[in-house]
Amino acid sequence: MSFFAIIKEDFLQPKMQDPAFNSYIELFFNYPGVWAIVNYRFAHFFYKKNFKRIARIISGISQFLTGVDLHPEATIGRRVFLDHANGIVIGQTAIIEDDVLIYQGVTLGGTSLEKDIKRHPTIKKGAIIGSGAKVLGNITIGENAKIGSNAVVVKDIGANLTAVGIPAYIVEHKRKEKSRAIDECCEDKLEKLEKEIEKLKSLIKN
Repeated sequence: MSFFAIIKEDFLQPKMQDPAFNSYIELFFNYPGVWAIVNYRFAHFFYKKNFKRIARIISGISQFLTGVDLHPEATIGRRVFLDHANGIVIGQTAIIEDDVLIYQGVTLGGTSLEKDIKRHPTIKKGAIIGSGAKVLGNITIGENAKIGSNAVVVKDIGANLTAVGIPAYIVEHKRKEKSRAIDECCEDKLEKLEKEIEKLKSLIKN
């Protein structure tokens, strides 16, 4: 796929992934994550051509405009969507595969100060990283895994699993249908809570 075809695909992601999307005019004002990815594509191109200073300038301007700190050497696949985006940090050796969804305030950070080693996470295809989550070190988040909001992940998470908490732990639950919700467990808990409230209301009436 050509460079500009990938960028065109990037611009289509809000329509495909955000239920609040109404018009392509909104791309210019309400989707900094899209612009952060597009700017990264150009910065990454220059970085790989060894024009590292130009690449860093582009990424610096992009950070100022979008609130996303995305190193130009990071590897990012297709159809990656940064929803809301503000405060996202993606480190130099991070790898993000296709169809990953990342919410605001996420850090894909390192735990080592050594040079010339992989210090940042690998996020496999289809994973979802909830708002405020910190994924730290050279670890792997498996395909279609979900990381809950504000979780701190320092160990590998397998494919199709959900991790929550500090430090993050695996939550076992029955999957319904394939959902893009951060934590299907939350949906179940809300349903149970609503039922309990209805029970209490009926008891009060009686």
